[in-house]
Amino acid sequence: MNRSSCVIAICGLFALSAFGTAAATPAAQAVAEAQDAAAQLREAMGKLSEAVTADDQVVALTEVIRGYEQGLASLRAGLRQATARETELRSQFEAQRSRLARVLGAMTSLQQSPETAMLLHPAGALASAQSGMILSDVTPGLRAEAERLQADLDEIATVRELQANAADMLGNGLASVQEARRLLASAVTDRSTMPVRFGEAPEELQQLRDAARSLDEFADGIDSLETDIGAPMEDFEGAQGSLRLPVVGSVRRPYNEPDAAGVSRPGWIIATPPAALVTTPWPATIRYRGPLLDYGNVMIVEPARDYLLIFAGMSQVFGEVGDVLGAGDPVGLMGGSEAPAQEFGAQFVADAARGGDAGYTETLYLELRKGTETLDPADWFVLNPVVDPGQD
Repeated sequence: MNRSSCVIAICGLFALSAFGTAAATPAAQAVAEAQDAAAQLREAMGKLSEAVTADDQVVALTEVIRGYEQGLASLRAGLRQATARETELRSQFEAQRSRLARVLGAMTSLQQSPETAMLLHPAGALASAQSGMILSDVTPGLRAEAERLQADLDEIATVRELQANAADMLGNGLASVQEARRLLASAVTDRSTMPVRFGEAPEELQQLRDAARSLDEFADGIDSLETDIGAPMEDFEGAQGSLRLPVVGSVRRPYNEPDAAGVSRPGWIIATPPAALVTTPWPATIRYRGPLLDYGNVMIVEPARDYLLIFAGMSQVFGEVGDVLGAGDPVGLMGGSEAPAQEFGAQFVADAARGGDAGYTETLYLELRKGTETLDPADWFVLNPVVDPGQD
């Protein structure tokens, strides 16, 4: 590049937008949120040894697993935002390729040419003076642009480092949460402090299950069964609009929305990660647990007189008919399994970057009923960016 073209290129810098500046803060925030989530994960895994010796292992292990899963969800969101920022920067670099080449060419010429030579101009002293004035005006702009470019490149490097660190940490921590799930299943079986309505499922419940032709018919029958212990006394109706979702995941299909085959269900289809923990959002009495039709394992609990909560599609279910559960108590685990430890972290990062329901391989069906009528869970449960319908 000769001196004249160098000056022209430098002048062109004033037309080059300062891309990357406006989005730098959101990118830094995404990385910070992901790092906070990673810290939450490490804290949850660190509590496993304490949970093993806790007086109430069920509560302690539930907290460990739930904390781990919430940390994963937060980390997933942070990684997705950070990856989106990296993609945005790379797209901007590609769109500005020719202009960046001119910037880099100008910077190289300035670096290689003595300042006295840059001020010389073949048109004479006046032109040399004008060149000197232009250079003095644009050099700060050139420096600022170089700093912005470096900041963008640093952002990409930070995102990549975050992804690598997250993959390593998740791969190393997978065994801990798998052990927590195994211990939880054992602890729930051994738990003997729950109030119990029936020692075993009554004969009429078994007959009802065998005769049921649909989940709706079975739930109606459950509601009409006589019971010798009522539902919990807490104000369930007063909790409308504040219930916590029973599982970490994404609402894939809202209430009564038809699927691709035109079939609609009076409940929610929730996409979840493999082996996700399912908990009851409110104190409730177990009215039924076990396989039903083609729904897999079904758990039906009674949070209040005339109300039923139905969870279907779990691989394991905990508790027995008649157990009175507290809010947040585990009711089961979803099926599926994570990738092997050496692959889990990298796969999780890749799924997070893809967004949507990537990596959410299991589906939980959630239905809320009052008497023989179904209710829209959207009126009862609190949604957030991790579990909002249509979002991840």
